[in-house]
Amino acid sequence: MTAQQNNHTTPEFRSLLPGAMLFFGVVLTLAGLVASLVHNGGAEFGFAWLLAFMFYYSIALGALFVVMVHHLTDAAWSVGIRRYCEHLASWLRWPLILLFLPIGLCGHNIYKWMTLDPAAAESLAAKYPVFTIPGFWITSAVFFGIWWLLTSRLCSLSLQQDETGAAECTRKMRFYSGWGIVVFGLTLTFSGVLWMQAVQFQWFSAIYGVYFFASSVWAGLAFIYVIGVAMLRQGILTPVLKQSNFYFLGVLLLAFTLLSAYAEFAQYFVVWNANMPEETFWYLLREQGGWWNLSLILILGKVFVPFFALLPVRTKTNFKVLIPVCLLIAAMHFADLAFNILPAWHPGGHQARWIFLHVGCVLFMGGLLGWIFIKKFNAHPPYPQRDPRLLEAMGVNPHLVSDLVDANAEGAK
Repeated sequence: MTAQQNNHTTPEFRSLLPGAMLFFGVVLTLAGLVASLVHNGGAEFGFAWLLAFMFYYSIALGALFVVMVHHLTDAAWSVGIRRYCEHLASWLRWPLILLFLPIGLCGHNIYKWMTLDPAAAESLAAKYPVFTIPGFWITSAVFFGIWWLLTSRLCSLSLQQDETGAAECTRKMRFYSGWGIVVFGLTLTFSGVLWMQAVQFQWFSAIYGVYFFASSVWAGLAFIYVIGVAMLRQGILTPVLKQSNFYFLGVLLLAFTLLSAYAEFAQYFVVWNANMPEETFWYLLREQGGWWNLSLILILGKVFVPFFALLPVRTKTNFKVLIPVCLLIAAMHFADLAFNILPAWHPGGHQARWIFLHVGCVLFMGGLLGWIFIKKFNAHPPYPQRDPRLLEAMGVNPHLVSDLVDANAEGAK
């Protein structure tokens, strides 16, 4: 069966959620934008948009990481999830580029350093010329250029492999994943610093890239798990999604729960014990008002609950347990990003009257990106058609198939 034939016989992935999210998101975001322009010159909108953007940006990064690890390890279990992970990673092209533009346009409200003279602040001068307005745009363009090249090549080669089954496609995807995993670490780190950590440019942390990496893959795996369950229930990926797939995803979720917790604790431990005012002010600010309560919620919801829920072997494949855990992980990841971004604008705690704006931005971006994902997924075969590990992913012994082919060929003679 060819890839094109398989695409026609497989049921399409359907969901009303993106449409509903997009409708309510547009209404709430427009209302919040107007209110923000009236009350604070658009600053509240800028921070809300940045927070929502970093949430979906990190999920796309997590999906790209899974795709590259699949090619580098030549794994069979991840064949079934590879195609929709490629579509999630493709958000890093024009969808997130367009969604990034308001951040740059509202930059003077989000990033205080954009309004300062580099010569007047030693910590800002040390980051010259990146922490200048031209440097911000050029560096951001470099990030997206790298993401565009990497994701477009991995996706196009994957679809080309469906048509030809050529071994050259597999070798090229491994090649791009080989240098891509290195560039991935660098660009993820620097983009996290430039777009998120820079809301308080005076602060720095040597482990910030590790923290952002662990949190991004952690949230990305949660989304991958939920999407996989949804597709399995619609009968789309039944040939390639088995219980073992979700078990391995659960194992990775547990691993990145620990890595994310370790990175955040290590960062706090080092900064607090060094006791240097230019570093500790970041945590002192987050001990004020509602941010202290949020930090306690994060300790419980980001570390202890997922850890003990994911620890037993059976729960990793129990959808009634893991779906709520994955939704909790998504919520805690969003709260953690808010803990990093919003205290720069609301040092005493977030104001509840602006919650609707944050909800609107998250719904709008999620609805738009979800609609793009579903449209792209339904336009192509749902899983790789000629991956070298496809038969193994389906639970078929490839050696047995080879023996049967050889036997039939000998019989024909």
